[in-house]
Amino acid sequence: MKIKDFLQPENVALNFVVADKASLLDALATKAGAALGLPSDVIATALKERDALGSTGIGDGVCIPHARFREVQRPFGMLFRLKRPLSFDAIDGQPVDLAFLLILPSTMQIDQVNALAAVARRLRVPGTLEQLRTADNERDFYAAVAG
Repeated sequence: MKIKDFLQPENVALNFVVADKASLLDALATKAGAALGLPSDVIATALKERDALGSTGIGDGVCIPHARFREVQRPFGMLFRLKRPLSFDAIDGQPVDLAFLLILPSTMQIDQVNALAAVARRLRVPGTLEQLRTADNERDFYAAVAG
């Protein structure tokens, strides 16, 4: 599975402004809910419940909040670069400035694993995080991760 299979260019944003972890998850849920036709409060609750199990802040300033829903037929992603890094209880204790949201089908385990693995692999490629942090526009930002 490739990132462009579940992340579309219209679902990326630069200079996203949020105050804290809870408001980031709420804002991501609102945007995903609008795109998927799901209630944003249900998505927000699922994201927060998943993060309570163990932070989805994977280190190096990146978080990958994710949740599973019966109503979703295929993985869906959104990628945001925050205007200001924020505390996210990441595994390395560093603030987060890149958020990759994944909304996954609850029934297809292989798609869930493949989508999460594709994101993790791409973000570990040398230079990818720097490209994401220095992209001047959304086209370059998208290309850095999906290209």
